[in-house]
Amino acid sequence: MDDDAAVCRALTRLIRAAGYCVESFGSAQEFLECHPHFEDCACLVLDVGLPDINGLELQNELNAANSALPIIFITGDSDIATTVRAMKAGATDFLAKPVSDSDLLPAIENALRVSSRALLSRSELDCIHGRMARLTPREREVLALLVEGRPNKQVACRLGVAEKTIKVHRARVMEKMEAHSLVDLVRVIDKVCIPLAHGQSA
Repeated sequence: MDDDAAVCRALTRLIRAAGYCVESFGSAQEFLECHPHFEDCACLVLDVGLPDINGLELQNELNAANSALPIIFITGDSDIATTVRAMKAGATDFLAKPVSDSDLLPAIENALRVSSRALLSRSELDCIHGRMARLTPREREVLALLVEGRPNKQVACRLGVAEKTIKVHRARVMEKMEAHSLVDLVRVIDKVCIPLAHGQSA
C-alpha cells in the first residue's frame, strides 16, 4: 500500500513476479473498506506516509481489532523514533525506499511465516474454546480445581459432593477437553489464559 501510484505499481509487479498473490491500495481507508478481515496467510506492505490515515495509525487500528496481519513498513523519510514505534507495535520489518527485491522478498517470506504461525495458533485457540463450551457449569468448576493440582478428594470436599461423583465429572472433563492426562489438561488451559472461576453451587 503506497500513496505514490508508480511505486505501488512497481512493488505490485515485483511481488507478483516472485509468485505471490497481490492486491494494491492507494490509501488506508480503501484497504479498510475492501478488506476488514484477512482469514488466509497474508502480510501488508505499508508506506508510513499515507494521505489519509498514516501507516502507524493504520497499524494501531489493526492492532485494536486484534488483527494477526504482519506489517512490513516502507518509507522514504524514516527516523529512529518512527522505526522503534512501528517495531514495538509488532511490525516485522521496516525498509527504506527505494526498496530492492533482495530486501523486500525475504521480508515478505518472513512475514508470511509469522502469519502462518498466528493463524495456526488462532485455530488451536478456537478449537480449545469450542471444547470448553461443551462443559457444564459443574464440569467447569471441577476443571478449575483440577488445574490447580487438587486431588479428587479435595475437589469433592470443596464442592460438597461425593468423591465418586468427582471421578465421573473428571472423566467427562478429560473426554470433552480431549486431554489424555492432567498434564495435557493444564497445558491446554494455559494456552487460552482465561480465568476458571469455581464456586460452591451444586
